[in-house]
Amino acid sequence: MLEVTLGEDSYIVCNVEGKLHAVSGVCPHRDGPLGQGSLHGHHIECPWHAWEWDCRTGECVHDRAQRIPCYQVKNEGGDILLWVPESRA
Repeated sequence: MLEVTLGEDSYIVCNVEGKLHAVSGVCPHRDGPLGQGSLHGHHIECPWHAWEWDCRTGECVHDRAQRIPCYQVKNEGGDILLWVPESRA
């Protein structure tokens, strides 16, 4: 699991069984820093309140109605490329 910060935005890149996945780095429960949490299989655990998020789908394990954004990511020649929406300042 790798935390990536672009400006004020945080993203998490996870390598699960050789496949890359990327999600928002902020837990919407209480804005917890997911990058400081831990990865268990394909679940990211928030360090503040132990909410878990599926890094493949963004779905909350404890409340399937909640999701965090997912982003496209790939490994190209050893570089990890992450596609995120443009900032709307």
